[in-house]
Amino acid sequence: MSKWFFEPGHTAAEFCARHMMVCYVRGHFKNVHGELIFDPKNPGDSRVEVRIDARSLWTGEPDRDAHLRSADFLDVEHYPEITFTGDRVEVIGDSDYILKGKLTIRGVTRDVDLKVRYLGQWQTPWWEDGVDKGPKTRAGFFAETAINRRDYGVSWNSSLDKGGVVVGNIVEITIDAEAVLENP
Repeated sequence: MSKWFFEPGHTAAEFCARHMMVCYVRGHFKNVHGELIFDPKNPGDSRVEVRIDARSLWTGEPDRDAHLRSADFLDVEHYPEITFTGDRVEVIGDSDYILKGKLTIRGVTRDVDLKVRYLGQWQTPWWEDGVDKGPKTRAGFFAETAINRRDYGVSWNSSLDKGGVVVGNIVEITIDAEAVLENP
């Protein structure tokens, strides 16, 4: 099994939640770090550890971002990281897996299944200080899941008329990950 690290400049976790019963709000976290143990010939033995800087949340609206970082939602002052550790992989296709693991938000940990697609790997340049120090092997992954935010203590809401709410409970999560092989 090979050890990989997630390249933060090309790895992002994104979320989507219903807003005001009529549309969706999308946002992302760009400061994602972690490591992966992975061999495409034996994906069932893979494992991963990921750390997301919750303070890096961005939706494009500064006031909304501040509210989402507040104690009403992620409470980043007390819980600055979101983490995921996964070590159980079910192979469901040539490049498709279910990664079972533990997601921690606001200090609450729950089991989560990520549907993962392996996008392949390629030899690429590796630039440091304007110099190509490559080649490095990169691998790509796309993952998705959905969680109920209330399961993690993210429960702020406000009522609208006719039984509506400001924020939906189901949050769809997608991850675009680029991993770099540490030691060939």
